[in-house]
Amino acid sequence: MSDIHDQIKSIVDQNAVVLFMKGTPDFPQCGFSDQAVRILRYIDVDFKGVNCLETDELRQGIKSFSNWPTIPQLYLKGEFVGGADILRELFQSGELFTALTEKGIAFKAPAGAQA
Repeated sequence: MSDIHDQIKSIVDQNAVVLFMKGTPDFPQCGFSDQAVRILRYIDVDFKGVNCLETDELRQGIKSFSNWPTIPQLYLKGEFVGGADILRELFQSGELFTALTEKGIAFKAPAGAQA
C-alpha cells in the first residue's frame, strides 16, 4: 500500500486544493462528490479532482491514507479537511473562507460571506 500512499502524498503536496472524488469534476459519479465540486466551483477556487474510481488501489488507498472511510475527501495545502458533509458545514459557517485565506489559497467569496 505504500506505493499508492506515496502517489497520493505527491498529489496532495503538489496541489493547493485536492478533491479525491468518485468521478471527475465535469462528471461526478455520486451526489456527495457532486456537492463538493459545486461548492468549490461556486467559490471559484482552483482545485485538482482525482477520480478514485479509476483503480481499486486508489479507492482503498485514499481511505487508508487519511484514515477516513468515505469519498470524497478534501485536502487544503496538504492538510486533510474531511468529506462532503464537513465541506458543506465549513462553507455554510464561513470557516471554509477563513481556512482558504489563512492558507493563502485564492477564491471568490459569495456576497455577504465573511472570511
